[in-house]
Amino acid sequence: MNNIIDIEYNLDEYKDKIPQSFVEKKVNDILATFSKSGCELSITFVSDQEIQELNKQWRDKDSPTDILSFVQSDNVEDFDFWPEMEESQVLGDMVISISAIERNCENFNVSFDEEVERILIHGVLHLLGYDHKTNDKTEPMLILQEKILSEVREK
Repeated sequence: MNNIIDIEYNLDEYKDKIPQSFVEKKVNDILATFSKSGCELSITFVSDQEIQELNKQWRDKDSPTDILSFVQSDNVEDFDFWPEMEESQVLGDMVISISAIERNCENFNVSFDEEVERILIHGVLHLLGYDHKTNDKTEPMLILQEKILSEVREK
């Protein structure tokens, strides 16, 4: 079963920066590292202002962030049974700030594509039930994120 990835751009200029085909390929590659298919999720690319409003509303943090992930269910179903499911498994929604990605590129001296991949991995991990307490590199989720990034970048 194929994955269903709904991609929205709140500004047309975002479509040129992060083409839909790139996002679909990368998210499919990320999910494939977990041997998962039949997933459904949405990704919306927004401005700093929009993500700041969402961050304040949902996390009580009045500042922009690079990504917010909204998990469909706190009890993600047992992934072992997914290949046998006839319906897609709705994971949730990701909201991504392109301006924050650009700042991250500058701050961490990485390419734009690499940072987009990292943010997509980060969001998918949250949708799959992973979490982290800090942004310390030693956080297990962030270690896994970088491992997946090296695999996805090779494809």
